[in-house]
Amino acid sequence: MRRPIFLALLLVPFTIYCPAHAQGIISYNEVHHPVYGQSGMVASQHLVAAEVGAAVLEEGGTAVDAAIATGFALAVTLPRAGNIGGGGFMLVYDAESGATTAIDYREMAPLRATRDMFLDENGDADPELSRNSHLASGVPGTVAGFWMAHRQFGKLPWSRLLEPAIALARDGIVVSRDLAAQLQRRKERNCRNAATCGYFYKDDGAPFGFGESLVQSDLAKTLQLIADEGPDAFYKGAIAEKIVAEMEAGGGLIDMASLAAYKPVVREAISTNYRGYDVVTMPPPSSGGVHVLQMLNVLSHFPVADMGRGSADKIHLLAEVMRLAYADRSKHLGDPDFYEVPVGWLLSDEYAAELSATIDMQRARPSAEVAPGVPPVHESEDTTHFSVMDAAGNVVANTYTLNGSYGSAISVPGAGFLLNNEMEDFVSKPGTPNMFGLLGGEANAVQALKRPLSSMTPVIVFKDGEPWFATGSPGGARIITAVLQMIVNVIDHGMNIADAKHRPRIHHQWFPDKLTIEVGFGVDTIRLLEERGHTVDIRGSLGTSLQSVAYKDGLFRGASDPRRPNSGAAAPRPPLDAAVNE
Repeated sequence: MRRPIFLALLLVPFTIYCPAHAQGIISYNEVHHPVYGQSGMVASQHLVAAEVGAAVLEEGGTAVDAAIATGFALAVTLPRAGNIGGGGFMLVYDAESGATTAIDYREMAPLRATRDMFLDENGDADPELSRNSHLASGVPGTVAGFWMAHRQFGKLPWSRLLEPAIALARDGIVVSRDLAAQLQRRKERNCRNAATCGYFYKDDGAPFGFGESLVQSDLAKTLQLIADEGPDAFYKGAIAEKIVAEMEAGGGLIDMASLAAYKPVVREAISTNYRGYDVVTMPPPSSGGVHVLQMLNVLSHFPVADMGRGSADKIHLLAEVMRLAYADRSKHLGDPDFYEVPVGWLLSDEYAAELSATIDMQRARPSAEVAPGVPPVHESEDTTHFSVMDAAGNVVANTYTLNGSYGSAISVPGAGFLLNNEMEDFVSKPGTPNMFGLLGGEANAVQALKRPLSSMTPVIVFKDGEPWFATGSPGGARIITAVLQMIVNVIDHGMNIADAKHRPRIHHQWFPDKLTIEVGFGVDTIRLLEERGHTVDIRGSLGTSLQSVAYKDGLFRGASDPRRPNSGAAAPRPPLDAAVNE
């Protein structure tokens, strides 16, 4: 076990530029300061959920125990993304064995799913079907995935890990400004479904307001069943029966056989060495893992650190590298159980060198000139991420989602939870972009029991063989580029995890052919980018929200992104508080 040399837990004030501040997106008291601790750390998109995880670490639970407790708590505190009706990816580093395990609990297409199920009578993709109908939901994987992780890496009893979430749902949560605003903004869509409207709005249809209490009694009962009976309650028992009844009533495809057929999968994590640091992440059906590593491999051919953190040269380079990766994503990525994804070629040194040679530092290549590479012959923006480290050196990076905000906006009556709209992440029709503007082909076509391609990108970075930091983000297609920039900021520019996540970010995804940047870059930089041929789109925030934990110099560090309110990091309470100044 590690023996940390410092003893501390303190919120340390600091001032740093954040693009969200400039737009008035968050108020000062919602900016989350770095947190330091002696015996572990949790960073989450909701501080209450992070505190739940920290309490589990304090009781002697493992990083996986804390992650599971945090994940179930988010199902209550962050209903638009936290979930038991969705799925995701969990990356687990086990300090005892030194191995990193990739748990894929992504949703699966129901048994009766068909290739053209989202096409209208004219053969065109119908986004209403793939986003807002009962057909939009894949078989949820969160409960099964958490159960698998607990059986392999957990220590505390399963039921103990659900107790905080059950209490939060039963006794009520205080509605934050963010949740109140989200409920107001999504009212029309949410109230198309009677159960969703009943769960998140008052009898007169008004959304719950800031400071009011939101009680989720049906969800509390569902969580209690999961605590008592494990995943069988969800996939074979009383909860499964409620899901199927709602599917039958709404014309959905999830039946008892599809639920019983669901299985999470342990996959081999993928990695690359970037400037002496090992970056480990999820394999397909995560496209994010492959393409973050691919982009790092290309960047290794350029002197990124010498370009300066916010220079036109660096932004131009990142944009061109992103353009190339997203072009490859459109053709080569899918569920590896159904499609032979050429991971080895995509991550090869030879292909990185080939791609780097195509980059002109003085000219932005029009995306119409960029095609997916040819190998040799032979994810809503309202995803959420949390990262955990414990005192024994174990690490979890977990990203899970309902896809769109509030998923399909369809809830299971009597069960208290929302269903996902992950089927939208399949390709309804080749050449037709999904809700995030991403293009795809046959590799990601709909097929029974197939898992849709995802942008979710949990990452653990190792220094000298030891875990240094873990990170990930929500944000749909922009997850991949946010995680890339976090890694570059820390490794190339020497930033700490708090500074790295605050810096304004950029995004390019091949099509549409535009460079989206957050406010905070200089006007001269923007002018130079436009002169090189970039169509620049300036945003207040790209909507990503990095949740990061790190271990360095005897201290655990946690930092949550202020681009989304209410997030925060928490550590187990030490026996003695001590001030830390960095």
